[in-house]
Amino acid sequence: MFDPATLEVLSLSLWVATTAVLLSLPLALVVAWFLARSRWRGKMLVDALVHLPLVLPPVVTGYLLLVGLGRNSLVGGWLADTFGLVFAFRWTGAALAGAIMGFPLLVRPIRLSLEAIDTRVESAAATLGASPLWVALTVTLPLALPGVIAGLVLAFARALGEFGATITFASNIPGETRTLPIAIYTFIQVPGGEGRAAQLILISVAVSLAALVASELIARRVKRLQALA
Repeated sequence: MFDPATLEVLSLSLWVATTAVLLSLPLALVVAWFLARSRWRGKMLVDALVHLPLVLPPVVTGYLLLVGLGRNSLVGGWLADTFGLVFAFRWTGAALAGAIMGFPLLVRPIRLSLEAIDTRVESAAATLGASPLWVALTVTLPLALPGVIAGLVLAFARALGEFGATITFASNIPGETRTLPIAIYTFIQVPGGEGRAAQLILISVAVSLAALVASELIARRVKRLQALA
């Protein structure tokens, strides 16, 4: 089951999904805080834009990424010429596609956790002389940690299973952009490839279940520590 080709697909998928989640986490924290605490009327538009990838066909998202960040586009060309950063048909593009598709699932649990926090606790810390940044790091973020963990797992699972946007924007290149779902699709299309596809499906299910179980265990541990505190 774990031949070199399978290990290559699995390691690439885990790397792409992990990169997608970690790179999008800082922005997700900022956006979730804005949606939870801001009273600006325009935040409804921001909320709609954040959740837009959930309702758009993934192929549309991939096409928009290809048009906006392709090597021949204005932004994509500038990034490539200035920083040497290329997204289209690279693993970085697969990570970007996974990050965008999983972003709503990362933001929402964090936002709900922030909305559930009693702001009087933060105000009490501020009256003791703590700066807003210190309050956020030592009070708000620890209290919202279960939501952060839940969002990370959901976004990771979404990035790990992303297909439509990835294959449109990053294509199906072995060793570069062929992640688990794309490899499964590839083997299904090949006569006699059903066995390899079934192996990858089992691996995909096992990895997803392991992530969910680990998330639940970590969340329970965090809640116990919060209760003791």
